[in-house]
Amino acid sequence: MPELPEVEVVRRGLEQWVAGRTVAEVQVRHPRAVRRHLEGTEHFVQALTGRTLTAAHRRGKYLWLPLAEPDGTPSGRALVGHLGMSGQLLVEKPSAPDETHLRARFTFTDRGRELRFVDQRTFGGLAVEDLGGDDAVPTRLAHIAIDPLDESFDVDAFSAALRRRRTEVKRALLDQTLIGGVGNIYADEALWRARLHGARPTDRLTRSQVADLLDGVRDVLGEALAQGGTSFDSLYVDVNGQSGYFSRFLAVYGQADRPCPRCGTPIRRESFMNRSSYSCPVCQPRPRASSARSRRS
Repeated sequence: MPELPEVEVVRRGLEQWVAGRTVAEVQVRHPRAVRRHLEGTEHFVQALTGRTLTAAHRRGKYLWLPLAEPDGTPSGRALVGHLGMSGQLLVEKPSAPDETHLRARFTFTDRGRELRFVDQRTFGGLAVEDLGGDDAVPTRLAHIAIDPLDESFDVDAFSAALRRRRTEVKRALLDQTLIGGVGNIYADEALWRARLHGARPTDRLTRSQVADLLDGVRDVLGEALAQGGTSFDSLYVDVNGQSGYFSRFLAVYGQADRPCPRCGTPIRRESFMNRSSYSCPVCQPRPRASSARSRRS
């Protein structure tokens, strides 16, 4: 599933190519694409037609574009999107052939490039939702924490909240109510940089370890963003269909049995929440079994 860098790359593309344009027509080609819009497909189309997509925002792994009425006043609603496992928001020339898994198409009054939602596995989706609160975040996304690259991210509050949790540190990193945008790939990479095993109890982390972990999270997210994200296949692309290249720089994720870039020990793969975790046995020793059991009790 795309994580913060991949979604942020898409947000930047939407800001460049879509923000400020007025929707002329919406075609929904598959009902699952708008299943999160509870009022139905027809209402989804009506809510967008004639409205202007004013900007592109992101919270964690979600995107949204606030809508303006035809007279330019804010509507108090936004087009919200989640890419799921395979969703793509592509900007295409109207003459470009339809993608095999095209689910929705947006044309604009300027007759320029279209916005297309393509989703092979149909786990992603679009909806028009109300904006709420002073920061105008869609109501459904209000529980998602600010991500560590945001200027308003509160380091002290995060550190205190992390150490209060009675859980494993990797589980905490994947908790979107604690820190937004971090998924399996970047959690493993950040833990390797901080020399922490993912099963380390959060309430036993020192302040120095939390600081190293947060530095690792920020560094790996920033470096991945600079490379356009991590693309293992053709599904994870920007709005122009271009892949990211951070997979070339991954230290541990997906590197089972290859040498650790720091010490040369073969990287291990372990089962984690129906997924895989990757770490270095030497740089990231497992916590003592008694400590791990106490967290699960």
